[in-house]
Amino acid sequence: MAILSLFKFVKDQVSFPAGHVIFKEDETGDVAYVVIEGEVDITFKGQLLETVGSGGLIGEMALIDDQTRSGTATAKTETKAVKIDKNRFTFMVQETPMFALEVMKIMADRLRREHERLNIP
Repeated sequence: MAILSLFKFVKDQVSFPAGHVIFKEDETGDVAYVVIEGEVDITFKGQLLETVGSGGLIGEMALIDDQTRSGTATAKTETKAVKIDKNRFTFMVQETPMFALEVMKIMADRLRREHERLNIP
């Protein structure tokens, strides 16, 4: 299941121009975004961690815990996205349980890539 297929035709998309900071590291967050079109750079302390493209999910940890943002998301190109707040996230998990597994897979993949980057066994 691709996350994009669940959100591609959602009408309440938001747009960000290239260079727009979508959210900042250490700020409080309560939404995530599914990138519909464009690319978003994820940075930590100014260092690029990942570029997320169409079908990618950013800010997902804000839906799981009440901690501050762990990175900064900046639109690399003009970007269209669907905002996912906690209510929408809970609904999606209840109605489409595979969605929760996709979110966990994304988080696990990111953690593994970061471990490799840091040479953590």
